[in-house]
Amino acid sequence: LKPKPYLGSRARKSSSLLQHSTLAAMGKTGVAKPEPTGMAAGLNKGFIVTRRELKQKPSLRRGRKSERVGLVREVVREVVGFAPYERRMIELIKIGSASTFKRALKLAKKRLGTHKRGKKKRDEMSEAVSAMRRKAA
Repeated sequence: LKPKPYLGSRARKSSSLLQHSTLAAMGKTGVAKPEPTGMAAGLNKGFIVTRRELKQKPSLRRGRKSERVGLVREVVREVVGFAPYERRMIELIKIGSASTFKRALKLAKKRLGTHKRGKKKRDEMSEAVSAMRRKAA
């Protein structure tokens, strides 16, 4: 076993700050730093101050779909329809066997790049198929 290199106090401090800001960005507002003790050393070292309640940053809204965007996407989908690979996925999902369901995921992964995007697209297409069936019935 090799000993770990000394990173210095700055590196450790920045990583803990990064971790705290990451938790805040993930929407974990309940996570708060413990109150400082007023001592110069120790786990919760630091000058005791009254913590201000900060406004939520606009950047934390990132990724949330607004009503307007949803409406625009719906209209575009109605006008333009499905892409060729999406139509192929729909045909695979319509068959209904487990292997074709998996094949649809494989196709989506190939076209979109990641497993997560592929799963999302497959769910979207299966929802479209079920909407078509509801419309027909």
